[in-house]
Amino acid sequence: MNGESDPARKPLLLLDTHTLVWSINEGQKLGKGVKESIRVAGDEGRVLVSAITPWEVALLVSKGRLTLETDVMDWVRDALAIPGVTLVGLEPEIAIASTRLPFEMHPDPADRILVATARHLGATLVTADQVLLELASKGHFRAMDATA
Repeated sequence: MNGESDPARKPLLLLDTHTLVWSINEGQKLGKGVKESIRVAGDEGRVLVSAITPWEVALLVSKGRLTLETDVMDWVRDALAIPGVTLVGLEPEIAIASTRLPFEMHPDPADRILVATARHLGATLVTADQVLLELASKGHFRAMDATA
């Protein structure tokens, strides 16, 4: 992993798309511990959002699987303007790494990019996706259960 960090340094938190939505929409689905971890990380500028997330949010809205109180573009702009949140670009290294993960993973492009981003940056992926949590439990990348 390219972004392996100093163990004494607090981890970067990369929010899965649903985790970002839940955290902004005050969703009850986020665990108390995770809410606090995200809040502290935000105060310290350690919350990351992948460039794939705005695409995934817009796709979910267009398919009627996600309803937002505002226009999707406004929602994304507001989400990315939250202090402590940083948008991570889809660098060529991340895009290519998402096609060369050294373990079996489903073909969902958003999940593959999220995992490759977490691995590249040495970040902890905050997700409720049980498939991703299982992969993380095998040591392929770091993850935190968003419902914990």
